[in-house]
Amino acid sequence: MTGTETSLDIEFGELMLTAADYLEITSSAARKQWRSIIERSKPSEGRRQVAFIPVETLTCLAASLVVDHRRYGGSTSHKAVEPVPSLAELFKRPNSSVLAKMANLDGSRTNGARHEMEVAARLLNDENELASTYRLVIQAARDVGITAGALPDFLALEDDDSPMTFLGQEEIKPGDLAGVVRQRLSDTIDQLTEKMLTATIRVGQHRFARDVLRNHDHQCVFCGLAVAFDGRRTPRLLLASHIKPWRDCDSRERLDIANGLTACPTHDVAFDTGLITVTPELRIEVRPDLAAAAATNSGVSAAFGRPPLAEHLLLPAGALRPQPVYLEWHRTRIYGGNA
Repeated sequence: MTGTETSLDIEFGELMLTAADYLEITSSAARKQWRSIIERSKPSEGRRQVAFIPVETLTCLAASLVVDHRRYGGSTSHKAVEPVPSLAELFKRPNSSVLAKMANLDGSRTNGARHEMEVAARLLNDENELASTYRLVIQAARDVGITAGALPDFLALEDDDSPMTFLGQEEIKPGDLAGVVRQRLSDTIDQLTEKMLTATIRVGQHRFARDVLRNHDHQCVFCGLAVAFDGRRTPRLLLASHIKPWRDCDSRERLDIANGLTACPTHDVAFDTGLITVTPELRIEVRPDLAAAAATNSGVSAAFGRPPLAEHLLLPAGALRPQPVYLEWHRTRIYGGNA
């Protein structure tokens, strides 16, 4: 034993891990693993790090829902946002190690273990199993004295029995998703890689929707609708959608929050179908026939009169503004196509 390793580090280093060590993890096994991490010391200069054990890997997988590891290179890993710094401190590893494990899990690093991709594909395609595994791992950490200060509940599921829900999935139609997957796959690709790619796309959409909602402070940018339960803003009555539709975007555009707007269901549909649009100056425009209907029909006026419809997008102070290139795409291709 080197002084940086615990007995459990040695145990898992000597054994060949399988998917079952992650997918069938028990509370007692998770507690044993967390204790070994508590006992671990930071490796000395130049010494190789110990191998990741299952609770670390599962926590990194959950963290991939809130952090895009692709944003950080070797020289910028220190800038990674939470929960990466907290996990690195707890695991006694550098940020770069946590980010590299996240890359292993989504298949973007070729040296990742195949069973890790299998675990990721399974859990990221089953939100209920992902949520129950996350809760088990977090509870095991609490049982051995790891507090929320050391290991934050970054998915906000610890004290919530509601199902885990990936945001923004309603925007991705099954046929569009299958088409994108087919474009990226070769004829010889295996089923596991296909499942992993599908999961990666869904996770990217989840992060996009979450970031758009946060950028707009969880309120409809068209009418200002914002609903809070127990003092917390909720996305349940709001949708975060692309300005240039998901199916028409390239990979970069699909993840660009400047290509997103937060809207209530009524104004989301109206925008997606070209009944309303937004100018480069952020003025909200309504199709003339809809505006005329609002002047004579109280029901239409309740949704498209002014108010509740604002004259300009309602953006919080400091919010990232939508990019004109996306607004122009919508104005000419969707709103203009219905004129």
